[in-house]
Amino acid sequence: MTPTAKSESPTSESSRSARDAALSPLRLWLVASRPRTLPAAIAPVLVGTSLAGTEGTFKPLRFACALIGSVFIQIGTNLANDYSDARRGADTEDRLGPVRVTAGGLMPPRQVLVGTYVAFGVAVAAGAYLIAVAGWQLLLVGAASIAAGVLYTGGPKPYGYEGLGELFVFLFFGVVAVVGSYFVQVEKLEWQAFALSVPVGLLASAILVVNNVRDVDTDRRAGKRTLAVKLGRDGARTLFDVMLALAFLTPPVIVLAGGLSPWILLSLLAAPLAVPLRRTVRTQTDGTSLNGALAGTGRLLALFSLLLSIGTLAS
Repeated sequence: MTPTAKSESPTSESSRSARDAALSPLRLWLVASRPRTLPAAIAPVLVGTSLAGTEGTFKPLRFACALIGSVFIQIGTNLANDYSDARRGADTEDRLGPVRVTAGGLMPPRQVLVGTYVAFGVAVAAGAYLIAVAGWQLLLVGAASIAAGVLYTGGPKPYGYEGLGELFVFLFFGVVAVVGSYFVQVEKLEWQAFALSVPVGLLASAILVVNNVRDVDTDRRAGKRTLAVKLGRDGARTLFDVMLALAFLTPPVIVLAGGLSPWILLSLLAAPLAVPLRRTVRTQTDGTSLNGALAGTGRLLALFSLLLSIGTLAS
């Protein structure tokens, strides 16, 4: 970064100070938790639980704990990412995304780290109940999920800096979360749970692709070799298109395979939301547009998964 990019005028410093002072502690924690990413935590729990519902099984307390665990693992991951990226110098003043609370000086690093521990602690508490009622296997699932959240940008060799972020999102917010949510209800595994996890995981990964397309230039300068940095902006845009296409092709394949009834094709009604997202990601480079596309991809995941859950229950 050039010295010019680092410096700020007194006017910009005073405006930033006024803005920061206007943020309440609750608002700061909301910003740090990155609510636009939370559909990735909620969607798989809905889909996995709906599949259990086709077998006449719904245990509300288990559902609530699975949802709490998933959401707080996501929040803990976001806080850990905020803390670790700031320490590594990846979140700089010229990034196009929303301000990060650690790098932006809105919270002391230690406070963000404590928040990370609290978030993961809530997830562990919810998981402890699920382990007690559904089996020790969930201990391994929970431990792996938290480790994946911490090591995304933390540890000696963060996998998010090596282009593996999308793969891990697909695995943990797709396969693990959907199949795990199904398992805690019925305590068994069926191939349909794995099949339904595919589109959920793809759309969750697509959120990260948009994030990394937006940040490709600043990530490259910081030495953060995300998949978008490795593929280039155009390659990452193509990956986004492929993820969307495969997500919408999966329900028809499940129907053709005899896994569930055509009711799950209700999820295809979310397709109109994908069209403007694809156009924005394909053509825009400014932060405002891509921040909107990131939020829009989260909404697409939420609507797709809600419709898929309804269709699954109707099956």
